[in-house]
Amino acid sequence: MILKDYVLVVCSFQMKEMRIYSYSVMRCVLLGIFLLSFSILEAQDEKELTSDELFIKAREEAFDNDNYSAAIQLMEDAVRKAPEYVDLIIFLGRLYTWTDQTEKARSFLQNAFDRDPGYEDAAMAYASMEYWNDNSPRALEIVNIALDKKPDSEKLGILKSKILRDLKKFQEAHQVLTDLLEYNPKSTEARSLIQTIKSESALNQIGLSYDFVYFDKRFDQPWHLASLDYTRQTKLGSVASRLNYANRFGSGTTQFEMDMYPRISNTFYAYVSGGVSNDRGIFPKYRAGFSLYSNLPGAFEADAGFRWLYFSNSTWIYTFSVGKYYKNYWFNFRTYLTPSDAGFSNSYGLTIRYYFGGADDYLGLKLGTGFSPDDTANNVFIDSSTQLTSTNVALGYRKLLAKTHIIYAELTYENIEYAPDSRGNQYTLGIGYIKRF
Repeated sequence: MILKDYVLVVCSFQMKEMRIYSYSVMRCVLLGIFLLSFSILEAQDEKELTSDELFIKAREEAFDNDNYSAAIQLMEDAVRKAPEYVDLIIFLGRLYTWTDQTEKARSFLQNAFDRDPGYEDAAMAYASMEYWNDNSPRALEIVNIALDKKPDSEKLGILKSKILRDLKKFQEAHQVLTDLLEYNPKSTEARSLIQTIKSESALNQIGLSYDFVYFDKRFDQPWHLASLDYTRQTKLGSVASRLNYANRFGSGTTQFEMDMYPRISNTFYAYVSGGVSNDRGIFPKYRAGFSLYSNLPGAFEADAGFRWLYFSNSTWIYTFSVGKYYKNYWFNFRTYLTPSDAGFSNSYGLTIRYYFGGADDYLGLKLGTGFSPDDTANNVFIDSSTQLTSTNVALGYRKLLAKTHIIYAELTYENIEYAPDSRGNQYTLGIGYIKRF
């Protein structure tokens, strides 16, 4: 009995181990089958993605992950699935453009454009690619064809003006933006761009201006200021010469100035100015100025520079400003900082313009404190042994007539500290006329 029982126990144990082993093997086999099936199903899912789903995944790879190679592979699959889907072809062309694969980009974008020349996205992608690759003549051809189909396109109009500017056709670029603003006056980008091109669009310009300045306390006689200027557009930028006349304190004198706006690039340009006068009591004997301007994304602009005035001593003034176009409005904040032994004297100004037409059709409002070295009427107050203060407000109007004639007027009120603890009011009426040809 003992031997028999032992044999039964051993046999039972061996049978149990075999069942456990068989169960483990079976479990591993089933798990392997499951994982293999999942991989196959996942691969099948990838293959079964629609062209739209591939499009969405490609945009995520490009814009969220900056993985343009993966985005291109996805879009190539999408285009193979739907070769007639123009939006897929355009996006693939854009991806090739952004990765500097110009010939592939050109092939796909021309394909999309030829299918439908009136489709704005296709024209914009194709023309932009040629423009970015220094082929502005071809870009202009594409935009012109598209605008024949869609003449009211804001995007195409703005791109055309940029292309014309690159081709140095400033007058045509200005006219394109002027026409665009007539039917889309709230176009912020067009408003910003036309201001940049404005000074480049006319080869010649003559201007006349006159300011009448009245004081309620400080001076018995009003001041009279007049100027005559001529501006010429050159390959480097605009150059202006100006003759100023002022009658102050019962005597008159003149000042000669020159201003230049050299173009550095499509983003940067500069302001360089100088002037001389033979009477340092009415005008500064010498003056100079420099600013670097930048056209920033989002219709912002900024500049920084200096002004130098010499009456009986040198005065250095540093200036900074930032501006923003928003629909029909332009906002600009500027400051002038003048260091001296007594500290800094500060001047601040806020300018707001409401455009009711092109670049020369607007109403303006100015609010400020202190004296500006760029203000011919009041920069004489900067030559003072004490830090005088001023608050001012101005209303202005400017209007373009018959495309080449401009009239403008401005009324300014200032409350000026002309001596310590003594203030008076100053009223200035300014009018002007400009002829472009």
